[in-house]
Amino acid sequence: MDRPVIIALDFVDGSAAQALLDQFKGESGLWVKVGMELFYREGPQFITQLRDKGYHVFLDLKLYDIPHTVHQAMQQIGRLGAELTTVTGLGGADMIRAAKEGLLEGAAEAGTKAPKLLAITQLTSMDERAMHCTMQNDEFSLLDSVVHLAQLAATSGADGVISSALEVGKIHDATPSGFLTVNPGIRLAADARDDQSRVVTPQRAAELGSDGIVVGRSITQASDPLAAYHTIRQQFEGSTVR
Repeated sequence: MDRPVIIALDFVDGSAAQALLDQFKGESGLWVKVGMELFYREGPQFITQLRDKGYHVFLDLKLYDIPHTVHQAMQQIGRLGAELTTVTGLGGADMIRAAKEGLLEGAAEAGTKAPKLLAITQLTSMDERAMHCTMQNDEFSLLDSVVHLAQLAATSGADGVISSALEVGKIHDATPSGFLTVNPGIRLAADARDDQSRVVTPQRAAELGSDGIVVGRSITQASDPLAAYHTIRQQFEGSTVR
């Protein structure tokens, strides 16, 4: 995975997602994220369709259940050809290990490469106050929580985590080399924060050491999504996109 800019297809159905993607014809190596809303509407066949069209797919379902159920679900996901997928880190070590095992088994049965497994640490919509209200625990800071969950994920077989770019340095310091940090909560400087709390620009994410960024509304709601995508790539990569 070469530090991608991943476009979040946060649409109600496949037709709306495809209408956006039609504006990116000619762009090679495009990464897209399919989340719960779109996946629950269109189903597994939509992932297959995207892969058949040459897109790199991040299937972001944030699975969180008992280890057996997550294992069985990840077997199904492992068959789809997605390249990234997620569990919720708060599910614990046994659940993360079960997820990885399920992915490997499903991919082997389908004869495809298993997706890399990323664990959600704390959502970028979460701030310090909200985390303490949710967790009912003032002993640890939000940063402590993120780093702890990253370490747990690393020792449980995950390939990386989802976090704010603001935490990337601490995560890299606390985890093995090659452990991935993929970061949502990305906005261009002039864009609204919307429902996000821990937000950075693409350039700042690159400076902080991000291994990949997920960008939704700054691209999908732009007047010219393709131009916005190029701007974000330029800022993230630090060079002109050709």
